[in-house]
Amino acid sequence: MKSTARITALGTYVPEKRLTNDDLERIVDTNDEWIVQRTGMKERRIAFENEYSSHLAIKAVESLISDYNKKLNDVGCIIVSTTTPDYAFPSVACQVQEYFDIPNTGALDYNATCAGFTYGLHMANAFITSGLHKKVLVITAETLSKVTDYTDRSTCVLFGDGAAAVLLEEDLHNSSFKATHIGTNGKGGKHVYRTNLSTIMHGQPLETSGKMVQNGREVYRWASRTIPLGITELLKEARLERNDINWFVPHSANLRMIESICNRADIPVEKTLTSVEYFGNTSSVSIPLALKLGVEQGKLLKGNTLLLYGFGGGLTHAGHIIKWDLDEV
Repeated sequence: MKSTARITALGTYVPEKRLTNDDLERIVDTNDEWIVQRTGMKERRIAFENEYSSHLAIKAVESLISDYNKKLNDVGCIIVSTTTPDYAFPSVACQVQEYFDIPNTGALDYNATCAGFTYGLHMANAFITSGLHKKVLVITAETLSKVTDYTDRSTCVLFGDGAAAVLLEEDLHNSSFKATHIGTNGKGGKHVYRTNLSTIMHGQPLETSGKMVQNGREVYRWASRTIPLGITELLKEARLERNDINWFVPHSANLRMIESICNRADIPVEKTLTSVEYFGNTSSVSIPLALKLGVEQGKLLKGNTLLLYGFGGGLTHAGHIIKWDLDEV
């Protein structure tokens, strides 16, 4: 089925508080050189104690409204990717609906971890192309600092907080979506998790601190093998060559992983947009943050062909080839 959905607007927000590598040196046994060498990160943004995912989400939507002069009263569905909702329920999406007083809309949260943005685009594209909705608001919001173990130097240097929102609208003649590839490897779920009601996976006990636990080496291996294969499938579906892609925008897990993926996928690192250096790993928020930076830096231009690829816990992954064609600011 030919897509009839176009991404028309983008908004982002990050908290004011910064957590630098020097700050982390005072918290845990690490240093700036070690962090930069292994991750490429210099700082991250951290939510205040009373600042939650819903607050960041609302700020991102306000940015979208302001920058693109959009009205939301006719949005048919609000979908929010988050692993750190304020409450088990009501959802962040319901809080967004309340704040903006959107009258006749569905609202739901979903969890595809670091692939959340690309999963959200997939769902919104399906909602619009099927004819169910004409306008869908996709939001990603994470306050990972609240579930980070700051005694674990291998993980606490990685994560930051932020939010982003994109609006998709029906466009019968100028769709954003050229190709999509999606997949899951549930067997690898044990390599990155945070416990909830259950504390056993695959018959084995899990760490139960309520904080994120990650086997970085195994996740790195999986992503380095899996994402290049997905990229090949996307290019094949879109009938494009690698040099037809203007920008590769992967999940900003860390720069070293991105370099490995680029090397295996035969994509120059210079053609990537990332958000990792000053925002850290923001999970589902990292790709839209990279897009916003690309716009602000004058790199991302109207008509560019982008390859977006999200991947993370689950293990989940999803990629799109899209045409960048937002409304004029």
